[in-house]
Amino acid sequence: MGRAKTTRRLVLIVEDDAELRALIVALFEDSDLEVVECESAEAALAVMLLRGLDAAMIFADIRLSGAMDGVDLAREAKMRWPHLTVVLTSGTGGELQHLPPGVIYLSKPWQPLEVLRLAEQAKLSAQQRKIYGR
Repeated sequence: MGRAKTTRRLVLIVEDDAELRALIVALFEDSDLEVVECESAEAALAVMLLRGLDAAMIFADIRLSGAMDGVDLAREAKMRWPHLTVVLTSGTGGELQHLPPGVIYLSKPWQPLEVLRLAEQAKLSAQQRKIYGR
């Protein structure tokens, strides 16, 4: 008998600073999540359009280069994938009143264990949706 194919859940890291993005990716090195790096909100949306059903979480900076910022990405992601965990981060808090409902905000500097805890919760939530067909 063949085994059922298990899909690893994705976490999208959306950060335009290459060094910071590499540090965040390293944080997930020992997790069982597949990490996809994106340097813009537009790139993240392209990945989501192809693999959105596999995604557990988007972890994005609010300030991004490109036409869209992290808030725009969060708004679009929550509209298309309402159960997706979206975590935005920033060193400034001025954008907080514009966050879409259900988006989690972590101010910089955030604690690595907090990010990993949120990712684990997102993964479990995504697995439950798959099991129950939601």
